[in-house]
Amino acid sequence: MKNLLIRAVTGIIFIAVTIGCILYGAFPFMLLFACFAALAIYEFGSLINRAGIARINRMITMLGGAYLFFAFAFFFLTGESYVFIFYSFLVMYLMISELYKKNEHPLNNWAYSMLSQLYIGLPFAMLNVLAFHTGGTEADSVSYNPILPLSVFIFIWINDTGAYCIGTLMGKHRLFERISPKKSWEGSIGGGILALASAFVFASCFPSMMSTAEWLGLAFVVILFGTWGDLTESLLKRTLGIKDSGTILPGHGGFLDRFDSALMAIPAAVIYLYAVSLA
Repeated sequence: MKNLLIRAVTGIIFIAVTIGCILYGAFPFMLLFACFAALAIYEFGSLINRAGIARINRMITMLGGAYLFFAFAFFFLTGESYVFIFYSFLVMYLMISELYKKNEHPLNNWAYSMLSQLYIGLPFAMLNVLAFHTGGTEADSVSYNPILPLSVFIFIWINDTGAYCIGTLMGKHRLFERISPKKSWEGSIGGGILALASAFVFASCFPSMMSTAEWLGLAFVVILFGTWGDLTESLLKRTLGIKDSGTILPGHGGFLDRFDSALMAIPAAVIYLYAVSLA
C-alpha cells in the first residue's frame, strides 16, 4: 500500500511538472525536455558501463543529447542549419577519442555511444517537430503550439495507466511473455481503447488542428509504437539483467523507464503527421 502511494504521488508530481512546462511556453518546454534527454542518456550510459560491455563517456553523450534537442529547436525557430555543425564535432570527438584511450572494446564504445544518441537523443529532439509550427505570415512564421506534444504524452499515459489497471484486474493472456511477463493482451487492449477515447476529446477541443479520424489515427500510432517502445526497453533491461533503469523517481524507476514508450511513439507520431499533411 505504501509503495502504491509513493508511486501515485511521484506520478502526479511528474505529470503535473511535465504538463505545466509544456503549456507554459517554449522556453520551459525546451529546458525541461533537454534535461530529460540528458538524464535519460546518462542513465543509459550508467547501465552500459555497469554491465561492462562498453565504456561510455556519460558527460559527453548527455551533453550531446541536450545539444541536439536545442539544435532542433533553434533550427525550427530560425531556419539556420549551421547549429548542427557543432553536434557533428561532438560525434567526431566520440570517435577520435577512442584512438587515445586504449580501451579494450573501442567498437562497443562507439556503438553504444551512438546508440545513446539515436535511441534517446534523437526522439527527444523530434519533439520540436511537434511543438513548432509554421504560421501563415512572414512576421510570425514559426509559433510554439503545445497541443501535439501534449497529446502524445497524454495518449501514452492513459494507455499505460489503463493497461496496468485493466491488466491487473483481468489480465490472463500474456502479450510478450519472453520479454515482459506481466503485460497482458487484456491490459493492452483496454488501455488502447481508453487512449483512443481520449482522442475524441482532443478532436472536440481542437477541431481546427485535425479531423476526428486524424486524431484517432495519431492516438493509434502512439499506442502501437508506444507499446513497442515499452517492450524494447524491457528487452534492454532483461538483457542487462536489471529491473529498473534508475531510482531517481520513487516507485517509477528512472527516466528511461518513464520515457520508454515515448522513444518510439514520438518519431512515429512525426512520421504519421507528415503523412497526414501530405495526403
